[in-house]
Amino acid sequence: MITRRRFLGQSALAASALLSGRSTAEQMAAHAMTQPGAQNGAPAAPNLDPNTLTRFVDPLPLPRVARPVDHRAAPGGRGERVPFYRVAMQAVRAKLHRDLPATTMWSYGGSVPGPQLETRSGEGQLIEWVNELPARHFLPIDYSLHGAERDKPEVRGVVHVHGGKTPPEGDGYPEDWYVPGQSRTYYYPNRQDPALLWYHDHTMGINRLNIYAGLLGLYVIRDSVEDALNLPGGKYEIPLVLMDRDVKPDGQLSYPVSADPEHPWVPEAFGAAHLVNGKLFPYLEVEQRKYRIRILNGANGRFYRLSLSPEIEINQIGSDQGLLPGPVTVKHLQLAPGERADVVIDFAGHSGAQVLLMSEALTLMQFRVASTAVSDRSALPATLRAVPRIAESSAVNTRRLTLDEQLNMVSESMGMLLNKTPWHMPVTEKPLLNTTEIWELVNLTDDVHPIHLHMVKFQILDRRRFDFFEYMTKGSLRYTGPAMAPEANELGWKDTARVNAKTVTRIIVPFAGYPGRYVWHCHILEHEDNEMMRPYEVAAT
Repeated sequence: MITRRRFLGQSALAASALLSGRSTAEQMAAHAMTQPGAQNGAPAAPNLDPNTLTRFVDPLPLPRVARPVDHRAAPGGRGERVPFYRVAMQAVRAKLHRDLPATTMWSYGGSVPGPQLETRSGEGQLIEWVNELPARHFLPIDYSLHGAERDKPEVRGVVHVHGGKTPPEGDGYPEDWYVPGQSRTYYYPNRQDPALLWYHDHTMGINRLNIYAGLLGLYVIRDSVEDALNLPGGKYEIPLVLMDRDVKPDGQLSYPVSADPEHPWVPEAFGAAHLVNGKLFPYLEVEQRKYRIRILNGANGRFYRLSLSPEIEINQIGSDQGLLPGPVTVKHLQLAPGERADVVIDFAGHSGAQVLLMSEALTLMQFRVASTAVSDRSALPATLRAVPRIAESSAVNTRRLTLDEQLNMVSESMGMLLNKTPWHMPVTEKPLLNTTEIWELVNLTDDVHPIHLHMVKFQILDRRRFDFFEYMTKGSLRYTGPAMAPEANELGWKDTARVNAKTVTRIIVPFAGYPGRYVWHCHILEHEDNEMMRPYEVAAT
């Protein structure tokens, strides 16, 4: 279940009013008080209502595929030469819609989302991430957050490839940030299955602002086994990056703040403008045939529940870490922040249709189906790739870890924690390299939290409700219902798992890869930035 706070964007104010008992006008006024510039009880100018814009006038932009600058020696001294890329973080002016002035955003490689990085499984590459951003931030920094204090530079960056099996020195540790005029070069071995990954900022204390500004892009790993499946490819493979933002009438981004100027952090940021590959209400012309569509939820905090109108089957073939055992047909596809889905949609037989991609009542984009039938030689195989389930008996350790929220006297959130432990405390999770553990994630909050572990992939075992009152008063975990198996489209390898409110979610994690320090955290970025992130250390055996 997605709780009420998950829907508190301006685009859902009417639904929120029903839940809260307040009128829509009162909700609008309350929302205005969270906008930049709202001080001393005077609401700021309202944000743009995207529904006033003409829909489907901009074609869907597709991220360009990055090309290497040259080839250079890989680390390790073995003489291997690998592709070398140079990707700069830069301020840009982006057109979100035909009828809006250009928006100031921060980009990788001059576009939002950034260029698509592509590689093959087992083929390494070097990427120099160059910080060419301005010296001043244009979104509201909360200097009271850990890692964002006033003695830190306003503008900092560090890049994490989300889902990458990457050595720790190239993983984008949140405290390894660097300032404009500097760069870092990371080596990515890519010794992992083909999958849709993504790269994004991971700077301690301002990660939510940097990603909201536009610092994200896609990272695709391919291999010959996947190639042989004859899935739709080339121009029939379409990436979709979903994200929500609030935009002012002049086209500029608006990020919400609290009523306290000394502590402007808010627990979640939801926008009324839903961007697909950086555009509002784009359209895509498609043929009457199968398309492979690879989707990222790149929002700060919004959960998307996707469907097509008129209804067309969505065949999910992959999740975070690659292909599922076989296609799973879904009517609604739910994605938490950070999650990805690989789907096949067949537009054959829908001549001339105008198909909408929806999330509940929200319209995201339009597919315009051609009227002429075409030959389609691509396939949707019944079997995709073996995903053996990990036996629980293989786990050498089980950890019980809580998801916690700090509330003040009026039940306002003051921040989140993992296992009641702030970021700066000593590392408590130290799994051994090449061992398997079960992590029991006990959610003591009213929110759904997408929990992401760096470097590893895992499988979801089950979810189970428990007696919250008994746990809080006696410390004992008593289940109140049977274990619920993961959904069919969660039976692949994952790196981000939804942990439902008042529920224990169990994941089984093989710590295969590299020794060193990594992090695990909630991928609601406002939570992550306010202490819902912890380091963990993979110890060499």
